[in-house]
Amino acid sequence: MAQLPLFAGAPAPAPPSSTKPVSKLDLPTLESWLWDSANILRGSIDSSDFKNYIFGLLFLKRANDVFDEEVDAIMARDGLSRADAEEETYFRVPAEARWAEVKKATENIGVVLDKAFAAIERENTQLEGVMTATKFGDKEKLSDDTLQRLLRHFNQYSLRNQDLYTPDLLGDAYEYLIKQFADDAGKKGGEFYTPRGVVKLIVGLLRPEPKNKVYDPTCGSGGMLIESARHIAQQPGGRVGNNVNVSLYGQEKNLGTWAIAKLNMLLHNFDSADLRKGDTLVNPQHKNEHNELMLFDRVIANPPFSQDRWWTPAEVNQEKKLDRKGQEKEVAPNYAKVVVDKFGRLHYGIPPRGYADLAFLQHMLAVLKQDGRMGVVLPHGTLFRGGAEGTIREKLLEADLVEGIVGLPSALFYNTGIPAAIWVLAKTKPEVLKKRVLILDASQEFKEGKNQNELEDRHVKRILAAYAAAQDEDKFMRAVELAEIKANDYNLNISRYIDRSEAAAAIDLPTVHAALRELEAKEAEIGEKLERLLEEIGI
Repeated sequence: MAQLPLFAGAPAPAPPSSTKPVSKLDLPTLESWLWDSANILRGSIDSSDFKNYIFGLLFLKRANDVFDEEVDAIMARDGLSRADAEEETYFRVPAEARWAEVKKATENIGVVLDKAFAAIERENTQLEGVMTATKFGDKEKLSDDTLQRLLRHFNQYSLRNQDLYTPDLLGDAYEYLIKQFADDAGKKGGEFYTPRGVVKLIVGLLRPEPKNKVYDPTCGSGGMLIESARHIAQQPGGRVGNNVNVSLYGQEKNLGTWAIAKLNMLLHNFDSADLRKGDTLVNPQHKNEHNELMLFDRVIANPPFSQDRWWTPAEVNQEKKLDRKGQEKEVAPNYAKVVVDKFGRLHYGIPPRGYADLAFLQHMLAVLKQDGRMGVVLPHGTLFRGGAEGTIREKLLEADLVEGIVGLPSALFYNTGIPAAIWVLAKTKPEVLKKRVLILDASQEFKEGKNQNELEDRHVKRILAAYAAAQDEDKFMRAVELAEIKANDYNLNISRYIDRSEAAAAIDLPTVHAALRELEAKEAEIGEKLERLLEEIGI
């Protein structure tokens, strides 16, 4: 819950500076400035990698500017020399990482930057493995000329707290750029970014509260955790001083994405967020002193859709056999036999090799407190696929764990055009929802876009209002009895429960017959006129 002074509110007033901008840097200017840095990189590296380099330089510049600001404030407040004031700062920026020194470099600039990031990690252990995840020293990717242009570009503005419209403005710009990079990266963007409207919706459905422990097992760039904290901050008791009254936890498999999430947390003032690296399904990292999985009040996630070959131990040493041509061929492992989870998370069944969706769901359920709530975005196939998934779905429903299903519009996500659904689960459902499931069809709630559709605030509000009311709404939502779902073989396909088709207009046969007779009479009249005209011209 602690807030990082480096990125928290503005410190004590600093002495006047001749380099201070006349006006504070606003969000549109900051966004435009940062996005222009991507144009400098175009042609040098793949667009999906822009984020790694730009975010690193953004953090380096911000860290230096706020470090200098804090040093100035300490000098003014305590009358210390600059050298002594530098020893009093919370966040350390060693000499080789100072912006003034880095921008002096004219050759081997990438190596200078790599050394700067390594020095920051050395002096600030909470950033271990974050700053050095991206390597700037590869000249085949980034020439000295390109890096020099980038450094000049980032030198245009001060990122001191006193020069920003709001101390959190940089965090908002960071989030904006994550979205822009997701747009630019296309399919790859879905690996680290969930559209803001979907994030707001799922957080609104879960309603996190002050003092909650919130966990995302596939946290990507951390957007769901940050939005959960924002939701809590707006509630009574949601803040303790300058800090949001929440504990954030997450795990991410992709090293580069994990580093982005760490920086995202720092830039949004959540330095205490416990984000760990690793494969959540095979090696969950959040455990207590007894090596048991930690439990959380809210669990939220957008896992990779239908991940294939998700149990790594079963894929390492696959059995092989000879085919008819005598060629060696791998034998696909039978997950029902080879998957053994020492944490007992797959209590309701082992999903097939080609679909990890319900493995993620069961992991989330296993770490959910008895009075907790969880929400997960999954592809529509999880609602109706049979086999092992059908069995798992039946057991979840019979255990009365599924509170609601919200069907989303198609083309919302960067990594797929298929529609998805939010599953809301609770181990202790409200009395009014026991043996019932709220099924909501929000497939038409979107603003159409060129590449992706968008879930706007007005759509989110309508969905949340209907879900909270828990009342049937024609062509939109139903509270469906478990008995009806059972009669449908536990199939949760939304169209089985919500009929969006328009009733065909009733046909008035006498009126239709009269209209036909009128048309026939007109046809006969036109035929007679045509014959007379033909006779007059001698045909």
